[in-house]
Amino acid sequence: MNHNISKRRSVFSALLCTLLALCLFCSGVSAEASDAIGWYCTRAKDHRQPRADAVLSSVEKHGGYYIDHTHAEPDADDKVVYLTFDAGYENGNVKKILDTLKQENVPGAFFILGHLPEAHPELVRRMADEGHLVCNHTYTHKDMTGKSVGLLEGELFRLETACKELCGVEVAKYFRPPEGKFDTAMLEEAQRLGYKTVFWSFAYADWDNQKQPDIEAAKKKVLDNIHNGAVILLHPTSATNAAILPDIIASLKAQGYRFGTLHELTKG
Repeated sequence: MNHNISKRRSVFSALLCTLLALCLFCSGVSAEASDAIGWYCTRAKDHRQPRADAVLSSVEKHGGYYIDHTHAEPDADDKVVYLTFDAGYENGNVKKILDTLKQENVPGAFFILGHLPEAHPELVRRMADEGHLVCNHTYTHKDMTGKSVGLLEGELFRLETACKELCGVEVAKYFRPPEGKFDTAMLEEAQRLGYKTVFWSFAYADWDNQKQPDIEAAKKKVLDNIHNGAVILLHPTSATNAAILPDIIASLKAQGYRFGTLHELTKG
């Protein structure tokens, strides 16, 4: 009797393990724990490049960028910064940002989501026509960490398709993970798909449209933390950013900075 019970338990255990494995396979979720990391870097004083020691090795190993290391010193002869924008939708301020960039003849890189080509294809066309890079922030802004690699490929390809079919624009092969969250599998998959992952060396709390930063305080925060080789992240839906961008650009030009492109940053 005990032998039969033990045998039935063994059969049940085997069936349960098989069922669990099938569920994981069908859902596309890895059974391994995700090594998810939230991107950050520690701000430095005296306009020097910030540090990101805790997360940098994984990023650079897989072709990721957050800074221009060749422009390390604040008083170097060649001073360069890179303007990047995470753009999910239009609320009137994206257009204002584009107007400023055009007036100042400054290039930018726009990491966009699927809503923008779907709802405002004219803005995506304008970005490309005016010399900016249209880059990939995924289609839906979902957290891609711990997911199957196929899900990331689908998100990137879906945005590429929307931009090409709705806007006639080719997406530049630069990727920014939603919320700055990443893991090794994501970086490896983006690299395999021909993308270079671009993070940032400066960002601030500008994304909540119901709680916008004070204009003068925001301007001071940006300028106080500028450094040579900076990759600046701004959200173009921010009314504060739309208001301060002309002064930010004018101040940086007066300090001798020029505005580079991601092709230069990544030597692409």
